[in-house]
Amino acid sequence: MAGPRQKLIVFTRIPEVGRNKTRLIPALGAEGASAFHERLARHAIGRASGFAVCHPGTELEIRVTGGSTVDGRAWLGGGEWKIQSDGDLGERLNVAVEEAFESGDDRLVLLGTDCPRLDETRLGEAFDALNRSDVVIGPALDGGYYLIGLKKSEPELFKGILWGGPEVFAQTMERVSKCGLSSTVLGELSDVDMPEDIAEGERALLEGSRVSVIVPTLNEAELLAGTLDRVNGGSPWEVLVADGGSSDETRDIASRMGARVVEGACGRAAQMNLAAASATGEYLFFLHADTVPPEGYQELLIRTLNRPRVAGGAFGLGIDCEIGAAGLIEKLVDLRCRWFGPPYGDQGLFVRRALFDRVGGFPEIRIMEDFRMVGRLKRLGMVVVAREQVRSSGRRWRSGGLIRTFLKHQLMLLAHHIGVPPNVISKFR
Repeated sequence: MAGPRQKLIVFTRIPEVGRNKTRLIPALGAEGASAFHERLARHAIGRASGFAVCHPGTELEIRVTGGSTVDGRAWLGGGEWKIQSDGDLGERLNVAVEEAFESGDDRLVLLGTDCPRLDETRLGEAFDALNRSDVVIGPALDGGYYLIGLKKSEPELFKGILWGGPEVFAQTMERVSKCGLSSTVLGELSDVDMPEDIAEGERALLEGSRVSVIVPTLNEAELLAGTLDRVNGGSPWEVLVADGGSSDETRDIASRMGARVVEGACGRAAQMNLAAASATGEYLFFLHADTVPPEGYQELLIRTLNRPRVAGGAFGLGIDCEIGAAGLIEKLVDLRCRWFGPPYGDQGLFVRRALFDRVGGFPEIRIMEDFRMVGRLKRLGMVVVAREQVRSSGRRWRSGGLIRTFLKHQLMLLAHHIGVPPNVISKFR
């Protein structure tokens, strides 16, 4: 039996200098205020998208003002985009609520983008509250609210409210009582409206954007230092080297370069799962020890994962090899990823922690664990390949021959798709 149809609606504005976060302009300037608004909006939409992807049956809708739905898609990518109706905030909220329930939704949660500490856990609490209450509301410290959820249309909730003032939450609760509705009030959160809110907003955005880089290793002393040097240059929240029993200096190099070494049984999937279990970042980035990430990789992967309906991603593949055919192989891999199948593990896979846990991490098999996990992610949302490239060592391609190695990979992929067991595919290497 199918569960209830539930919808998340995010209200936001298309970024436009001079039109966003105008009360922050004295402190940040027009461009700075608009940039801060965009960061808040991307973060909130990413949280909402992460929740929706992680909970099948939840539809995400983004209602914008200040531009068209085409502008919205150009800004953040695909998804369900709608234009906010005319009128004050109450009228616009009421139209969105009525349209949602007319379309057959059973539960609805609406939120703005000004509260960077609103996360997937709080969204889950909101939907759970609708199992026992008619209304759920999340009050903001400034007297407004950051979230409201309903089980049916209640137009009176949005009438006569002095929007933008310090009594919005209190006035709404009075409406709830007059309508005879039961309610659940979530914990208070701060939002970003005034210059004095900026410092806390920055802290919340940074804490919600922590990247844990996980590097599986087995005797990688030759190349690990170069990889970790580039990784550290991006100042991630943490770097974990998941070692499977190296007999060379791999662990010493990792420790000297500031990585936390996690030791376990040999097996790349098991090593990565073990490190992920102790990682504390919001985003997980799995990177092979012989692969260097692109400049600005943190911002690139966060922006990708904050797009609507995105479950995971990877970078394009660049091969660090002086052989002329390397460029052709890179183009073929790019075409294969974009048109036919999931990315390779050596392209650097990244995923939100909640989604990684939702799909059960990497299946602990001898080979093709990356394709199996990506396949699970694709059943929940999109897996996006960024145009920016990692640079993967050419040692494997040189030793096996570029064309021969590429064709061998395609044979392994074909075998995987037709159900050949991983222990048999491993013999192809």
